[in-house]
Amino acid sequence: MGIPVVDFSKVDGKERANTLALIDRYCQEWGFFQLINHGISEELLDRVKKVATECYKLEREAGFKNSKPVQLLNELVEKNSDAKIENVDWEDVFLLSDENDEEWPSKTIGFKETMKEYRAELKKLGHKVMEIMDENLGLPKGYIKNAFDGGVDNTAFFGTKVSHYPPCPHPEKVNALRAHTDAGGVVLLFQDDEVKGLQMLKDGVWTDVQPLKNAIVINTGDQIEVLSNGKYKSILHRVVAQTDGQRRSIASFYNPSLKATIQPAPQLLDAEVENKVRDVAKYPKFVFGDYMSVYIEQKFQPKDPRFQAVAAI
Repeated sequence: MGIPVVDFSKVDGKERANTLALIDRYCQEWGFFQLINHGISEELLDRVKKVATECYKLEREAGFKNSKPVQLLNELVEKNSDAKIENVDWEDVFLLSDENDEEWPSKTIGFKETMKEYRAELKKLGHKVMEIMDENLGLPKGYIKNAFDGGVDNTAFFGTKVSHYPPCPHPEKVNALRAHTDAGGVVLLFQDDEVKGLQMLKDGVWTDVQPLKNAIVINTGDQIEVLSNGKYKSILHRVVAQTDGQRRSIASFYNPSLKATIQPAPQLLDAEVENKVRDVAKYPKFVFGDYMSVYIEQKFQPKDPRFQAVAAI
């Protein structure tokens, strides 16, 4: 089965209303859906796959073989232990952002140029997705983007995590990525075409986010849950280690500026009880940087205490 798929080309045609209604439903009921015909060229996506895979082999693989998860797993196997490694992930990951471009991998031919082009295209797609959420929620066009920018002098953060999940000889003993919700706003994921592993929690059941060639997976983070006053929820997801096949995952995060103040959109609160807004708002008002300080400590724990903790700051 897997998660729902949306033909994004239909948002600009006769089927716009139906397509927006589908996206609204999937945001409410799933928190995860895949976009096909999203406007990013297959030629660019093929180049992204190529440079990401080459980069791992050339610049990352040797480091992973000496990494903490590999060492811990080897120790468990040598001891013949039934224990499971709980505090690390079977993942090689690095971050790309506008702020750290001097630290981007430099030995892989075409990596920087390709990923800059890809990130620019994905950011535009992120804007379109957020504008559809604005419309579906009954908010002014650009509301979510402006909330994430957090004022004239600040801009939202757009980061890209490039992850590889190598084959694992004992997948029952380690998580590829522990279950969590995403801290930020909208996540746009370009995942492996063939190797599965990503799962999201739907009605208490772990459900595969099925590989679908050149699709972009959208999922909503904690800040969309707050802005929508709980209409759209962030959803637990995880990556399950696989014995064969190396899974590539390129997740881009459209997050608020650390200085942005996040709260339920006032337009969504009952106007008739304007003087009692706190009775209606289901989430506190907070600065995103404060939320991140809590999240870093509590990422793999339930999310509701994070909102309570940030409300107390």
